Amino acid sequence: MIINDIADALTRSVETVQSTVSEALFEPVIRLGVTGLSRAGKTVFITSLVANLMDRARMPGLAAAPLIQAAYLQPQPDDTIPRFAFEDHYGALTAPTPHWPEGTRQISQLRLSLRVQPSGLLSGLSGPRVVHLDIIDYPGEWLLDLALLDRSYADWSDLVLTRMAQRDSAKPFLALAPDPASDHDEPTAKALATAFTAYLHAARSAGYSDLTPGRFLLPGELEGSPVLTFAPLSGVERAKRGSLYREMERRYEAYKSRVVKPFFRDHFARLDRQVVLVDALGAINAGPRALEDLRQTMADILTAFRPGRNSLLGQLVRGKRVERILFAATKADHIHHTQHGQLTAIMDALVDDARRRADFAGAKTQAMSLAALRATTEDMLPHDGADLPVVRGRIATDTGDKQAAFYPGELPTDPNVLLGPARAGAPKWLDGDFQAMRFLPQRITLNPGEGPPHIRLDRAADFLIGDKL
Repeated sequence: MIINDIADALTRSVETVQSTVSEALFEPVIRLGVTGLSRAGKTVFITSLVANLMDRARMPGLAAAPLIQAAYLQPQPDDTIPRFAFEDHYGALTAPTPHWPEGTRQISQLRLSLRVQPSGLLSGLSGPRVVHLDIIDYPGEWLLDLALLDRSYADWSDLVLTRMAQRDSAKPFLALAPDPASDHDEPTAKALATAFTAYLHAARSAGYSDLTPGRFLLPGELEGSPVLTFAPLSGVERAKRGSLYREMERRYEAYKSRVVKPFFRDHFARLDRQVVLVDALGAINAGPRALEDLRQTMADILTAFRPGRNSLLGQLVRGKRVERILFAATKADHIHHTQHGQLTAIMDALVDDARRRADFAGAKTQAMSLAALRATTEDMLPHDGADLPVVRGRIATDTGDKQAAFYPGELPTDPNVLLGPARAGAPKWLDGDFQAMRFLPQRITLNPGEGPPHIRLDRAADFLIGDKL
């Protein structure tokens, strides 16, 4: 195992040197990872970003947009990764009766090549250059798994069981209460894994974010395999060989070595830009405990990153570093623009710990609120002698869809009004609830040169890739 690991590391080092030198001397490549927790809008973000980079009339916030002469999709460079189905997703959003595309269930990739005219003093002496943008889409649940690499089975079990003790959705699993020291048998292991998986699905539906192991929710070709047939158990002093605890521990370690490590090595460790999409409004709607869970999850997420600055020598010696990380609260179009500042402040406070660590390591971070596809319009409605800021959009009904006006509530100007009760473990908000609505995409008509309507997607693109253009 050690010899194989050394040989594998040497092979990857040679590949890193070759690709780094090639990119430095010829056509630069920006590898942008896009992830997010459940229902954060990863697929819509990528689809709208690519469409708006190809037709840039709605991208005034991207300072380099006037320098882009052309943008076109090319075959992806990695033949072993599925292609992101851009055309299918774009068709779903722009159809006569638009609908949200299917969410991310596996890793995928798309290469967008940009022909850029250089700027500055030497711009007239050189012709256009090509910059490749490789977008890698992967489930946020897989990202959370990277934190497992530094946790033993005992530590992971203690953490998960502590959180489960406070949640009603965990009662069916906790009721099984097997003896960890008992002899292992496969029916018991399967029953535990099935009950634990059901809990993870229920926790996600309730708005919680700590959903490790992520492949339990999105198993793919691993469904039913022993590597996905384990569950957390309370520790025993000395678990004998052949016991249930020892077998669960063995499978947990196999999950890390055969599922998590290959993902980190083959995909995640090659990224140099990252955007993390967060449904902060959904967490607020779910209550204080869900919001605190999200805050802790954001801190865990950054432990999986390798933040820092990339230089040619640094890449040759230590490999890629994530230079820029954007934490984005999505669905900003679900509230009136007068509350966008509050949403951004809440997002900034949620990721404060994570941002400080990344900034210290030399990476650049930013928090913002955005809507990759604007699904609503704004209005003011009279209410109790005053004008109430609302948003209008399509909602699903039993007989089809209809237009509706919606006022979700008022976000506080001070994020601590929410984060304080969340950290204290309050069961609900004391000053009323914030409601979230699930809008359908609006029917849109695009003029030549226009991408889909959005909110601050241009500013997000400027932060993520603008310096490379």
